[in-house]
Amino acid sequence: MTTREEALAFGLSLPDTYKDAPFHDQNWQLVRYRGNKKAFLWTYEKDGMMCINVKATPDHVFFWRSVYRSVKPGWHQNKDHWNTVLLDGSIPDEEIQAMIAESYGLISDSPTKRIYEAVKKIPKGKVATYGKIAEMAGNPRMSRAVGNALHKNPDPEHIPCHRVLNAQGRLAEAFVFGGPHVQEDRLKAEGVEVIDGKVDLLKYGI
Repeated sequence: MTTREEALAFGLSLPDTYKDAPFHDQNWQLVRYRGNKKAFLWTYEKDGMMCINVKATPDHVFFWRSVYRSVKPGWHQNKDHWNTVLLDGSIPDEEIQAMIAESYGLISDSPTKRIYEAVKKIPKGKVATYGKIAEMAGNPRMSRAVGNALHKNPDPEHIPCHRVLNAQGRLAEAFVFGGPHVQEDRLKAEGVEVIDGKVDLLKYGI
């Protein structure tokens, strides 16, 4: 990978991304994550060399620098979190792609995203509490955030929020997607027994 076009093409191949040139200067072309509009890939030419800036975890920042001479501390960015990669042909394409993908993963991560990913892991025929989803999403204290995220579920077909119940195993009184009985009907269709608006968490909980 030696050109801006190759770097941008890979960055834009990642989900929910778009290109931006915020400085009204075509030398600076960025790829942002649509969910929070943060840039994870910066492309620019400096001293006659095409460069990219990518984010990495603190240990990976220094790892990449130790492995490749063409990986430098991030120019004009926090050098503990960003690297500048010179696209001089000395680094295998798959390694540069791995750096861009890691940067994307760090920028696109959010509590809401982790909540949705946790809900997707509830298998058919099983349920989970808000607290369990919060734990799976990395913060056992954000049960309220789980409720808020599921209330705004953008894709109920693939994010099965009907499988999430309160701490006592009770269903929502008025299920947000479709009405008061939709949650119960969906659970029963998946083989989950619902009695008086409640599910046995010992039997069906994950």
